[in-house]
Amino acid sequence: MTTHIFDLKGTWTKGRNTSGHITTKNLSTRVSIPEVMDGPEIGTNPDEMLLGAASTCYMITLAAMIERSDIDIERIEVNSKGHVEVENEVITYKKIEHFPVIFLQEEPDENTLKTLNRFVQKSEESCMITRALAGNVEVVADGEIRF
Repeated sequence: MTTHIFDLKGTWTKGRNTSGHITTKNLSTRVSIPEVMDGPEIGTNPDEMLLGAASTCYMITLAAMIERSDIDIERIEVNSKGHVEVENEVITYKKIEHFPVIFLQEEPDENTLKTLNRFVQKSEESCMITRALAGNVEVVADGEIRF
C-alpha cells in the first residue's frame, strides 16, 4: 500500500467576516465566506474549492480513460456546478454536476461515440474525490461530444 500525504497550511484573522490564507505546494490563495452567505467574498471559499477538487479530479480521470483507450481528442472542457442548500441556518453541500464537452478532430464512429459517452459516466464514478463524497454529496455527469 502506498500513502500520499498532501499538506496545507492555513491562517485566519479574527472573526467570521474577515479572511484567511491557505498555502499548499502548488496553491496559495486568500479565503473567506462567500457574499451569498453573508461573507466578505475575499478570495475563494470552501464551496468553490470542493467544486474545484471534484471538477479537476473528474477532468483528469476522464482524460486518463480516453488516453488509455487510444481515442485521439483535441481537448475536454468541463463546466461544473455545486449546489449548496441552507435550511434552518444549516449549510449542506447537496450536489455536484459535471457537464463535460469532449472535442474531437474528426467525426467519431458509433463505437467510439459509445465509448466516450460511457467514459463520461464512468469517470464520475471512478474519481477519488467523488468516492470520498459518496453518501454525502450526489455527483452526476452529463456529457457532450463535439467534432
